[in-house]
Amino acid sequence: MKYVKWGLSAFIAFVFIQSLFFKFSGSPETEFIFGTLGEWSGLAWFGQYGAYMVGVTELIASVLLFTRFHAFGALLAIGTMTGAIFFHLFTPIGVAQPAFDAAGQVVGNDGGTLFVMACLVWLSAAFLLYQTRRGDREEVD
Repeated sequence: MKYVKWGLSAFIAFVFIQSLFFKFSGSPETEFIFGTLGEWSGLAWFGQYGAYMVGVTELIASVLLFTRFHAFGALLAIGTMTGAIFFHLFTPIGVAQPAFDAAGQVVGNDGGTLFVMACLVWLSAAFLLYQTRRGDREEVD
């Protein structure tokens, strides 16, 4: 079970860390997602700074997953991905995100890949949190 936990932690950290480039560089994908959410919510600051806030949260969660505070890292991952899943399902950004070429022009969509990854990270983090809780109960019994 130890290897499963490490594997899931590595998967979550990989997904989060590889997305940091997009969140911190102002990529067209990020501008579309957070700009749309900023307009939809009426919170213009979220369109401008939301990607940075989410990126920092994902970075913190990635680090915590490999420390003795791994349960808090899993909880942060669940919270972040709950927000992502909610926004994909119930706001104008939708499930399939536009795909952009190097010039920033829309060339199709991602077929829902970003949404699926959010769901897989949520499930992985939920399993880690469940296993941590289960381990705590076994130590008490």
